[in-house]
Amino acid sequence: MPNAIQHPLFTAVLLLLLPFSLSALGKPVETSQCFDLIRTQAVAAGVRAGTIDRVLGHAKIEEQIIALDRKQPEFSTTFADYLGKRVNDKRITTGRDLLQSQAPLLQRLTREYGVPGRYLVAFWGLETNYGGFMGTKNAVSALATLACDPRRARFFMSELVTTMQLVERFDLNPAKMESSWAGAMGQTQFMPSTFARYAVDGDGDGNIDLWGSTADALASGANYLRALGWEKARRWGREVLLPAGFDWTLTGRHIKKSLAHWRSLNVRTAAGQLLPDREDMQASVIVPAGHKGPAFIVYENFHVIMGWNRSEYYALSVGLLADRLAGGGDLRRPAPSGKGLRRADIKRIQQGLNSLGFESGTPDGIVGSATRKAVRAYQQQQGLIADGFPDAEVLRRLQNPPKT
Repeated sequence: MPNAIQHPLFTAVLLLLLPFSLSALGKPVETSQCFDLIRTQAVAAGVRAGTIDRVLGHAKIEEQIIALDRKQPEFSTTFADYLGKRVNDKRITTGRDLLQSQAPLLQRLTREYGVPGRYLVAFWGLETNYGGFMGTKNAVSALATLACDPRRARFFMSELVTTMQLVERFDLNPAKMESSWAGAMGQTQFMPSTFARYAVDGDGDGNIDLWGSTADALASGANYLRALGWEKARRWGREVLLPAGFDWTLTGRHIKKSLAHWRSLNVRTAAGQLLPDREDMQASVIVPAGHKGPAFIVYENFHVIMGWNRSEYYALSVGLLADRLAGGGDLRRPAPSGKGLRRADIKRIQQGLNSLGFESGTPDGIVGSATRKAVRAYQQQQGLIADGFPDAEVLRRLQNPPKT
């Protein structure tokens, strides 16, 4: 099953023009006109008319979904807060129990796909609390709502058409396809395109049910991770201790050095041991909470996890939860607690950096790789620890530059 809409040239042209078409409809989007566009693209993708009618018959435009898509928290999320909500005692205890009760299935999936069971259970735990919460929205309505909103219409239009293909292929009931507000479905929260390409029959019953079959959900997750490039018999990474005088400009997941190189810089495990003396294994050092928090050395499987979800916090949470499920302990150096900067303050930092020639991208209050790079360069100039972490000191200096 394809990941996006099928070949015809005019379909591709429609996708390119879609945001402009929807903008012309005004706000709120006129449902019948939007659904006409959806129908046109579904027909071009080869979806049967009866399936289109069946799916759109269950689609409702929900203003709450638009509000959720637009919602931004007042404060930026700190690593401590993010990790504490996802890797907690209850989730660890439940995950360990499931690691035992699902052992035969997980061992089989490890043999077939090369992904250890503790990672599959960790993804399962983070995505839906082990199948306990798969969302409160209907996938068809969620996708239709976002497809009729100009902001990301092209992407969600494609996902909705793929959903129609899934309904046709697996005889799914559109009324029972529960999802997140963004249309992610099942115990592993697959978007329709991921469902279409990577979902597999894990229990051998001839059907694929990501909602009701744990075997299907976990097997599909394992298949997806293998396709993303999961390296067998390799860790995701580990907590490390950085030596005094460490060059903080070397931190960041895009800076890769051999383990032997990090060892030569006296980077050690959290237990104080030297890293393996290996030239053939590349790794990066990241500090998600800045120099005052924990440091991690991450390997290729960390980047694979980020192929599932592009958040460093998420990838670290998966790896750390997997370690805890296997009997690992707490971080040796916990992340600092407390609220992060306000989103408005991060925007001010970005604006200040841009005005000084440190390109941080469009000021949006979101800390990405461009912002971290700009912060690091500014910190170097100011004689600060150049960890790339936008904190109150960076904000203070940008707002009150020293007099010359």
